[in-house]
Amino acid sequence: MHIVSGATGHVGTFVANALLERKESVTVILHHPEKAERWKQKGAQVAIADVLDTEKLQAIFENGKRLFLLNPPAAPNSDTVSKELETLAAILQALKSSNIEKVVGESTYGAQAGEGIGDLGVLYKMEQELKAASIPNSIIRAAYYMSNWDTSLATAVKDGKVHTMYPVDFKLPMVAPKDIGKIAARLMLAPINHTGLHYVEGPETYSATDVAAAFTVALGKPVQAVETPADQWERMLESNGFSKIAAASMIAMTNITLKGAYTKPNLPERGITTIQQYITTLVSKAAGKKVIS
Repeated sequence: MHIVSGATGHVGTFVANALLERKESVTVILHHPEKAERWKQKGAQVAIADVLDTEKLQAIFENGKRLFLLNPPAAPNSDTVSKELETLAAILQALKSSNIEKVVGESTYGAQAGEGIGDLGVLYKMEQELKAASIPNSIIRAAYYMSNWDTSLATAVKDGKVHTMYPVDFKLPMVAPKDIGKIAARLMLAPINHTGLHYVEGPETYSATDVAAAFTVALGKPVQAVETPADQWERMLESNGFSKIAAASMIAMTNITLKGAYTKPNLPERGITTIQQYITTLVSKAAGKKVIS
């Protein structure tokens, strides 16, 4: 039995779907019971749990052998690092007395030791804790999610603009959640001794200008990338609902990316989805839901 946490998120959904397509037995962990029926119709078993309920997680883990571990992101209006460390601790505690024989953990490019660096520090701690627990594990360090551009659809439609904290021509590795999901499913099915770090990115690097060009094609209207100057980052983030501490973490992560102050892979595993394909699908789905007018 494969257990998938974060099954309603961008990546977890695709992990579970990929396993179900292979006719594997899958239990998805959900927080909201109203989403259960959709998964049951796909053939998955459903477990409802609060990620902080260690005893409930332990009981769920007892019924499986492989776990896809995605530490849920905290709401940006909170102390995100503290919240994410709390959920991570609960998950790791539940693993200690479980029957899980292998974990596939979702981490990120840039994961490293340090304070005040948001997910980069939290996910590095996850990697180290799994290593210390002696549970065979494969860690996916994923590039910048293409789904991070989903919120730009509204401004692309309304104003013909895509806003970015990076210089508009700054290229960075990006990857579609679907491609991460396929690779994660493959690692879930791999032998127990197939472990280690797996860097995952898309077919090439992209800039905000490339994203704007993709929106231009998909929407059939001009869209341009617009850089938010560094002296406006904090105000911009807080106006978008970030707490001061979460904004500081985001700024720190952005600066690490800009400086290239992180380990880069020589031979990353590559997904096949281009930014144009991703944005075209995003726009098409939004049109189907009558989001675009």
